[in-house]
Amino acid sequence: MSAPVAPTSVDPSENGSVSAPAGAGQALRPHAEDAFAHELAALAAQDDRPRPARWKLSPWAVATYLLGGTLPDGTVITPKYVGPRRIVEVAVTTLATDRALLLLGVPGTAKTWVSEHLAAAVSGDSTLLVQGTAGTPEEAIRYGWNYAQLLAHGPSRDALVPSPVMRAMAQGMTARVEELTRIPADVQDTLITILSEKTLPIPELGEEVQAVRGFNLIATANDRDRGVNDLSSALRRRFNTVVLPLPETPEAEVDIVSRRVDQIGRSLDLPAVPDGVDEIRRVVTVFRELRDGVTVDGRTKLKTPSGTLSTAEAISVVTNGLALAAHFGDGVLRAGDVAAGILGAVVRDPAADRVIWQEYLETVVRERDGWADFYRACREVSA
Repeated sequence: MSAPVAPTSVDPSENGSVSAPAGAGQALRPHAEDAFAHELAALAAQDDRPRPARWKLSPWAVATYLLGGTLPDGTVITPKYVGPRRIVEVAVTTLATDRALLLLGVPGTAKTWVSEHLAAAVSGDSTLLVQGTAGTPEEAIRYGWNYAQLLAHGPSRDALVPSPVMRAMAQGMTARVEELTRIPADVQDTLITILSEKTLPIPELGEEVQAVRGFNLIATANDRDRGVNDLSSALRRRFNTVVLPLPETPEAEVDIVSRRVDQIGRSLDLPAVPDGVDEIRRVVTVFRELRDGVTVDGRTKLKTPSGTLSTAEAISVVTNGLALAAHFGDGVLRAGDVAAGILGAVVRDPAADRVIWQEYLETVVRERDGWADFYRACREVSA
């Protein structure tokens, strides 16, 4: 995400990623530690600041990795997150303490992306991941069993299947729990002992796993899910919560979308983003106005549709538009290439949202100078 100054980067699903090199090998989406291995190696080589136990980089270097910069030897570290520096510094500092980190924000604020890159920079491994869903069982957080071994030999260490969290505890690494509030409340609370006592009991064996130094946990949560499986007060106290805001300015959001679409486009051999920067700016303007409920000049109040209209969705709309332009057009992104994507993002509720969209088209887009082609394209797909 799950809000101060111009935020967020943008991952394909979260607002937060910024630029990233083409994938390593044949992986469609390589893990952060693989895609940015050269940057992590350069930071490690020149990082002479104190590092917490089992950290690959110092807190300063982790923040530099996320926010970008130029190293003394001239190596350019690309920004992974565009937003207030203090947010990243607080998140990194939290991981250096015994408090777990909760990244909170609306959909599309780079929560997953920031979580992945923090784990990659701190532990060199972002894959110790529990994906939260309504069906996530307790075993996903604690441990499970190899039932063939269990039936043949009874409870033993060989029969035990450690969860990503247990492995992180034993190895002094960073575990990740995505969409914590989607996990049933009784399963969420299995984290309480882990986070407070830094131990995971295994009563079947009369043993326990104690977290070694370097262990910590990053969780993400969508604050629009509040009330679905809200965190208990006991669990919430175990986290330091950092709120990831939406981009504060249109320029910041256009920059985020352009960077991320350019990275995705290069991996898919699509046209360069500069060819479509004007359309990106229009997509961002539409999303921001409908999201905020007011036009950019502040003169017209607007009804807000049911969708989130996040930066991540803007990236998806533009990427799809680039694909249309490349495969069914002349390679230049135009209004007609993004119109259908915008309609799909805005009109989630066919009854209420369609009325809001039509009103926005007729009262705002139709009257805006230089937007005649965009108005015609949107009217055509809305018919």
